[in-house]
Amino acid sequence: MLRKCDYYHYHQNLFQLMIAQIRKMTEADIKQGLRIVLNKIEEACSRRTPELQATNPQLVAVSKTKPVNLIVAAYEEGQRHFGENYVQELEEKANNSIILEKCSDIKWHFIGHLQSNKVNKVLCLPNIHMIQTVDSQKLAATLNKNWPKFRSSDAKLNIMIQVNTSEEEEKNGISPDQVCDMTKFVLNECSNLHLAGLMTIGRFGYDPTDGPNPDFVTLKRCRDDVCQSQGVDWKNIGLSMGMSDDFEHAVELGSTNVRVGSSIFGYRVKKK
Repeated sequence: MLRKCDYYHYHQNLFQLMIAQIRKMTEADIKQGLRIVLNKIEEACSRRTPELQATNPQLVAVSKTKPVNLIVAAYEEGQRHFGENYVQELEEKANNSIILEKCSDIKWHFIGHLQSNKVNKVLCLPNIHMIQTVDSQKLAATLNKNWPKFRSSDAKLNIMIQVNTSEEEEKNGISPDQVCDMTKFVLNECSNLHLAGLMTIGRFGYDPTDGPNPDFVTLKRCRDDVCQSQGVDWKNIGLSMGMSDDFEHAVELGSTNVRVGSSIFGYRVKKK
């Protein structure tokens, strides 16, 4: 029978072993994980209804808390789109000399909560491609106003509107009934922004054997409402839905953008 102190040391050692295994992820592991995810996406696409099969989902590899060498490994395997949740971490990686040298065509997606007072820190970064988490008119207006300060060309900033489809208090995003007004504001008042689509984080732990994920169904309905009210072709409004636990189901339901981290890079150590 384990004594209390032995029990403590056993679990402490087990935790340290788990951390060591996470840190031991090699470049070969990353490349294999990436290939497995891409194959699963392809298989999920084959199960789509005919009208959805013409659209190929984009994979965003979520690299938060992961070291530079693993990002480079995924890039060398052909991955170009990467997602980060934290402004400071994205700043460090986007300006990293190794990434700038070896990953010249990398495309960064910001997928975390963005405060208006940190907008410039993100917009000034090299290879910033999209902000997926625009959740207020204030944030959209700030992005629209500040984007020209950092880009000399006429290229618009790609954005997605984050929708809190599950309406959980701890999640960011606008409610589904605000989507049409929000998209109207972006389309009519934000000439420096390109509305790439809608984004959601589905409720954790949903079992797809119970039927289509209601969060994904809601986001699709939001897109239908936007297209009808604004006269936009549905093919021009993407759907960013699906993460490591549910990306295959999301693809089957029509996701055009999946955000996958642990299935490629291994489980991460949560920040304290």
